[in-house]
Amino acid sequence: MNEGAPGSAAAPFGSRTILEFGATPDGRTLNTRAIQRAIDDAHRAGGGVVYAPPGTFLTGGLVLKSHVTLHLEAGSVLLGSASIDDYAYHPGPPVRGDANGHHLLFAQDAESVTVSGLGTIDGQGAAYWEPNVDHPAVTQDDAWKDGSTGYYRPKNGNLRPSPMLEFAHCRNVRVRDVTLQNSAGWTLRPVGCETVVLQGLRIRNPNTGPNTDGLDITSSRNVFVSHCDIATGDDAVCLKSEDPYGALGPLKNVVVTNCALTTSCNAFKIGTATHGAVENIVFAHSVLYNDADTPLNTHASAGVCVEMVDGGTLDGVLVYDIRMENVRAPIFVRLGERRKGTGTFLRNVRIEGVEASGAIVSSSITGVPGLRPSDITVSRCRIRTVEEGRAEWAHRAIPEVAADYPEARMMGRLPSYAFYVRHADRVRLTEVECLTDRPDGRPAIVCDDVDDIVLRDLLVSAPSGGAPLLDLHDTRRAWLSAVRSSSVPAVLASVRGRASTQITLAGSSLDRDRPAVTYADGASPDEGRSESAE
Repeated sequence: MNEGAPGSAAAPFGSRTILEFGATPDGRTLNTRAIQRAIDDAHRAGGGVVYAPPGTFLTGGLVLKSHVTLHLEAGSVLLGSASIDDYAYHPGPPVRGDANGHHLLFAQDAESVTVSGLGTIDGQGAAYWEPNVDHPAVTQDDAWKDGSTGYYRPKNGNLRPSPMLEFAHCRNVRVRDVTLQNSAGWTLRPVGCETVVLQGLRIRNPNTGPNTDGLDITSSRNVFVSHCDIATGDDAVCLKSEDPYGALGPLKNVVVTNCALTTSCNAFKIGTATHGAVENIVFAHSVLYNDADTPLNTHASAGVCVEMVDGGTLDGVLVYDIRMENVRAPIFVRLGERRKGTGTFLRNVRIEGVEASGAIVSSSITGVPGLRPSDITVSRCRIRTVEEGRAEWAHRAIPEVAADYPEARMMGRLPSYAFYVRHADRVRLTEVECLTDRPDGRPAIVCDDVDDIVLRDLLVSAPSGGAPLLDLHDTRRAWLSAVRSSSVPAVLASVRGRASTQITLAGSSLDRDRPAVTYADGASPDEGRSESAE
């Protein structure tokens, strides 16, 4: 081989190069057996570094082993085969599905496994997709809820290598600095693992790719994600609670920080699936973005999604200091019953310091009858919307869709432009600004069947057409304090329904010639207390 040719770089001291085991960096020769021999040799020796030099190495599925580092040098490409026959099936997940038994890199019950370097892992995902001829035509009125991934679908009954990288029941997993691109389905999933570090990853999947999640962190403990740059067609970072490999353990102690995420689906999401416990989750110091001049169906459908719909439990989520640009719905919190469970709940969620611009879908905090999210706090947030909301949307009958797949668009156009809160307990919206860049005929906040809510230190735009700033329906124990508007609203708050009681208004600046609170549909000031102060 000529000096300077692809693949000619010498392996670092103490490592073994895949060239020594017969790998050919021409992008055409299938190197699965050669690379696997290098991994197995390092494992038999008690561990070590397997080195992939610059060049393009076509390969099928590889199995990583304990105490082995696969290091991809800058300029090195592991190119996944376009034939599913080159991927062995590993029992666990079903043969077909978003996650199945075919993977480009796979490890199970391994310890101290590392993938590192500035090289690239390319799954050739487009080879496994075809145009979706059944995708319905989308009208201009429905463009807000369309998704670009719907225009393609998997070929061959969804048989494709997914996730591209799968770590099952491993301990001390490290994936650092590599570029992961063109995954045929999910990109990287640690499932049932303990101590996982995902750092400095660059993920690039087409925004039309079906089910091309970036990171799916599943039923694992002590997971640290940082400094990742993810652009993909489905959920960028998705936390799940399920385990097809064995007993279901909790998803617990997960920190995601200092990341930049762009997607045509959800940027940061907890669920689905959520069959077990989710505890102690932190998402912080990150940017969620979409370019304004790109088609609307390529924009993230939601920014921060906290969902529990499959019978599991969620306790303890902290989201703070997040910047969003052109994300359709900034915040989506949902407790539902797509699958029923015993003792399911969603509680103790705090979202702070969200700065969002270019929003077109209302944020929401909702449960269903009999399942109520509780102790939800949104504070120090500023949201600017660009949707020209119609007054008639405020009077829609909002469906429960209790068993539906959770999405920010699932209930249709919501009756408020900022926050819609329904079937929830102990909700706090404090130090929140929600301003409209275009006229919107809906109230800023609508509460329906809410018990114990604090709306304090709010700055919101006055709706066009005379709608109230706040609309409280069958709401109990509501404290409204220091509510301000960028212009004088027709009414500060509308209280409706016989179940509405203990509504307290204090410390809000009002026009003396306009009513502070109106009552309708059986609501009465005698059922609570209302007071105002300049």
